[in-house]
Formats: sequence, C-alpha cells, structure tokens
Amino acid sequence: MKTHTLTIEGMMCTHCSAAVEKALNALPGVSATVDLSAKTATVTADPSVEGAALRAAVEAAGYRVVGME
Repeated sequence: MKTHTLTIEGMMCTHCSAAVEKALNALPGVSATVDLSAKTATVTADPSVEGAALRAAVEAAGYRVVGME
C-alpha cells in the first residue's frame, strides 16, 4: 500500500470534506480520510492506483488538488 497526502483547495465546511472523502473512497483500492482544518486528505491506496486518478476524483467532486506528497 502507498500513502499520499493531498492538499486540497476549496473545502470550506464538513459537507465539502465529506464530498471529497466520498469521492476518494469510491475508487477501488483506496481508503481516505479528510482533515478539514488542515485542508488535506490522507490516502492509503493499492500500488496500482495512480496519483492522476486521485486528483481526478477530487476535481470531479468540485475541488482542486494543489499538492500531493
């Protein structure tokens, strides 16, 4: 498993963080938790999951990934 920390722009409330968490967790092989105060998502993913897929899921939910470690 790989762990990523995504910095996400645009999350303002718990509804926002829940939307991002739901979008990331919908991806196969992904387990994510969102920290609204830090504006980050911690993602544990199967090695086959690419960063681009994580970014696309967040952007499809209406938010922007501004950093990925």
